[in-house]
Amino acid sequence: MVEIINSIRKYNFWDNNPIDLGYSRTFYTDKIGQYVGNKLVKVLVGQRRAGKSYILRQIASKLLSAGVKSKNILYINKEYMELSTLHNAIELEQLYNTYRKVLNPAGKVYIFIDEIQHIEEWERFVNSHSQDFAEPCELFISGSNSKLLSGELATLLSGRYIEFEVFPYSYTEFCGVTQQEKGSESYKEFLQSGALPELFNLSGDEMKQNYVSSIKDTVMLRDIVSRYNIKDVKLLDDLFVYLVNTASGLISITNIINYFASKKRKTNYETLSSYITYLESSFLVHHAERYNIKGKNTISGNCKYYMNDLSYRNYLYSGYGYGIGYLLENAVYLSLRRAGYLVYVGTIKDTEVDFVAIKGKSRIYLQVTLQLTEEKTIEREYRPLKLIEDNFNKYVVSMDDYKIPANEGIEHISAWDLEDFLKKV
Repeated sequence: MVEIINSIRKYNFWDNNPIDLGYSRTFYTDKIGQYVGNKLVKVLVGQRRAGKSYILRQIASKLLSAGVKSKNILYINKEYMELSTLHNAIELEQLYNTYRKVLNPAGKVYIFIDEIQHIEEWERFVNSHSQDFAEPCELFISGSNSKLLSGELATLLSGRYIEFEVFPYSYTEFCGVTQQEKGSESYKEFLQSGALPELFNLSGDEMKQNYVSSIKDTVMLRDIVSRYNIKDVKLLDDLFVYLVNTASGLISITNIINYFASKKRKTNYETLSSYITYLESSFLVHHAERYNIKGKNTISGNCKYYMNDLSYRNYLYSGYGYGIGYLLENAVYLSLRRAGYLVYVGTIKDTEVDFVAIKGKSRIYLQVTLQLTEEKTIEREYRPLKLIEDNFNKYVVSMDDYKIPANEGIEHISAWDLEDFLKKV
């Protein structure tokens, strides 16, 4: 284990090594920072390459700036080759004990473990050290599966962790990385590109297309196919393509079965339902259930699916005639999720409200449309909101360059102002 400790020195702050911290993601580091200093395990989940590793290193860097000694911080990334022989909680414990002997840290130790799901029974290690009062530890872990804390062993951590979902760059971060001003032009560019952090270090559409394709394939093969022993890999891939290209539209599994039947492909409800669950668990797609606004309950059956990043459409499947209006709706969905809302598709009488966003006792209703230049469009978008009889706030989000006056209490928000607006709600 001493050899492994020496091999991972270059990834740690012990020897004043220059550590790549990437673009500062203060949205996450500030939020997580509020929980630093207690025994709660900080858990970051999200799609591969969404930036979890950078955020962990940024948190570690902030600890250093706050006076924590470098030898009191241990950073482990299970995806590094140096840790390929680290398989289970017992070996992780051995590694940690070796670290303590070699570095001899005094006081609390801060442990960062990236992609922890690749270590068998990792929960035992985390549970033990998060409760250790003799040699106090504070743990920060990350994983690329939404079911990270849903297994039997994870019940060991019940009530002892706080979870943060990490998404690709927001529009605000996009502007920060590209050094653009917020407005219609930069937002349109945001919708027509992608927000996976590494994309911003690549030049040319072909290179970006290859990168996005490799990410999709890696998630499919490592996080889904190998994990769940998928037999029909082609069906899984075709299903993902279908969901990308029907994003923002109400669909059911029966719709999907009929689609594949029209292509002479046999499948069944159980298989498709399982495959969709796997795609969601790996954060490639998300779903929004229908919500009865008057009855205040969810409706089973049809739902909408949204991409975790717009790059899948823009760089892989752009030839499917998928309009920018649908990209806008997908982007608004992601903005609401980043802001901590549970997001549903609203129904009231015979109409649909694009989003019912709920956070605690707070609720907002949103319609999303590309432009409000025609009278029939205005009538179509405002009518569902006017049917809602409660007193929660109602908004229409569009790409119009000018501010539209309130209509019967319904406010207008320019798409590029949405994220700033959500911070104030």
